[in-house]
Amino acid sequence: MRWRHGYYQNKNGLKCGRSECAEGTDFMPIKTNKMSINGANKIYTFCLDCGEFDSILLDNTTMFKKK
Repeated sequence: MRWRHGYYQNKNGLKCGRSECAEGTDFMPIKTNKMSINGANKIYTFCLDCGEFDSILLDNTTMFKKK
């Protein structure tokens, strides 16, 4: 298990049985609507052997919370 962004994550749940993962980001942030300027970046964790995604995390969720 590995500590990541406030919780523990088990890296042996992938289909291929491997545990070597990497992280990457996307070039388009998730926005609350089309007209928003700010957005939350996506952080992908995926297996280096089979390419299966283990998790997708947003780096900032505060903009999606109702005030």
